[in-house]
Amino acid sequence: MQRRQFMSATAAVSAGGLLPLIAQAQKFSESDAALGVREALERGATAAVATLGRSGGFLDNPKVRIPLPGILNDAGRLLKATGQGARVDELVTAMNRAAELAVPEAKSLLVSTVKSMSVEDARRIVSGGDNSVTQFFATKTRRPLGVKFLPIVTRATDRVRLADKYNAVAGKAAGMGLVKPQDASIQQYVTGKALDGLYLMIGEEEKKIRRDPVGTGSAILKKVFGSLR
Repeated sequence: MQRRQFMSATAAVSAGGLLPLIAQAQKFSESDAALGVREALERGATAAVATLGRSGGFLDNPKVRIPLPGILNDAGRLLKATGQGARVDELVTAMNRAAELAVPEAKSLLVSTVKSMSVEDARRIVSGGDNSVTQFFATKTRRPLGVKFLPIVTRATDRVRLADKYNAVAGKAAGMGLVKPQDASIQQYVTGKALDGLYLMIGEEEKKIRRDPVGTGSAILKKVFGSLR
């Protein structure tokens, strides 16, 4: 009898049934578990946008600060050594400011994506690894957010005289395989890095909730995530 119960539980997990299994074990419904995941993601997305979408949100945060890509970063260090550091700093600052201006545009889409999340989505997040939240948001929102971010980033970077020079140099470097093709345009590069930073910070916020669900003050988060510790 015990062997049959063990095999049944193992089959449920291997079939992707971790969420209902946890719910059954912890005496709350699968819909409660999905609700808890939704609230965690919405809180994480809102907090990440608030953190990044302000002055210094990218520039002053070493986890998400946007540097020049690849060999251009090495060239930037060389320029600084020859007394031209102010020009490099101006470009890097403009890149990060552009990301800070773009990120607030993400909030409405992130929140609506969370609200429309299915139970199956919640199951994958609960049973997934540390990057399951990043994968969820990236799959659902990366392309449409890229479309939203690009014109904002373009307007911000166009104000810097070095932007055109960046594109000219990066284009040549990409042709020689020294810079990734998607990084040959400063506008595309900053847009991609802004999205990477956003998803990273959402994941960081989710980790905080998982570590201390009681501290969130939310009954459903305490109920669901507290039981998984």
